[in-house]
Amino acid sequence: MYDCAAHVYAAPVLTKAAAFRRGNGGKPMFDLQKASMLKRASAWLLDVILLSVLATGFALLLSAAFGYDNYNDNLQRYYTEYEQLYGIDFNISDEEYLALGEEDRLRYADAYAKLNDDADVSRAFSIIIQLSLAIMSLSVLLAYMALEFAIPVLWFKNGQTIGKKIFGLAVMRTDSVRVKPIAMLMFHYLFIQKFRIIRINALIIFLILFGSLGTVGLIMLAALALLQIVLIAATHTNSAIHDILAQTVVVDMESQMIFDSAREREARRREYAEADSARWGQ
Repeated sequence: MYDCAAHVYAAPVLTKAAAFRRGNGGKPMFDLQKASMLKRASAWLLDVILLSVLATGFALLLSAAFGYDNYNDNLQRYYTEYEQLYGIDFNISDEEYLALGEEDRLRYADAYAKLNDDADVSRAFSIIIQLSLAIMSLSVLLAYMALEFAIPVLWFKNGQTIGKKIFGLAVMRTDSVRVKPIAMLMFHYLFIQKFRIIRINALIIFLILFGSLGTVGLIMLAALALLQIVLIAATHTNSAIHDILAQTVVVDMESQMIFDSAREREARRREYAEADSARWGQ
């Protein structure tokens, strides 16, 4: 009689190749393992917060290095002299100005006219504007290069910012090859174009702070934000503008296979295919 107890059923054991072939949702791991939008949004928000904090720190250091407070105090002295000369206050609100009598308004108009014609005041004001833009540009640039280049390439590797590291994301080329430091450096250099992009960002921030952006500027910013959202939603790799330009993609670090070169990727493909064939006798 057949002794079924003596027969031990050996269930198939997945080979290393088969085990490595499964990622998110059971997809083959050689396929793109796209990161979830919730993780990407969370990582981006954290990176923006860190970028703002670091840029503020750099701005304080640069302000001290450039002597910004001295130039600002010099400009304020001119304002104080005109205020004392005409008996006015340049810091009054619109409501307070509208409540003034005709004679007081004429005095304000005369003071503003003399102030605008003063070459020393114009020079001091121009220095403040140029210094403000320079400090904002350089502080954002330094913070950006530290958080978006130095840390992802030289420390964490795999293009991970601090936010991406915490939320388990990585950046690779669209062909599953690791992003090389030289390629990242060249991309950032071309993208920044000698601070041009950073200067535009700083100018936008400057205009927002001083309430001079206007309706057209707000519409343009909204259009750019909408374009980013549309590209992320519509592209197969959910890529933003900078990822499309750099031919990179954000992936799930835990399940994505990232290779040092295209040759290694193809060698691993063949290795796993041969292992599968040998295991299942195909």
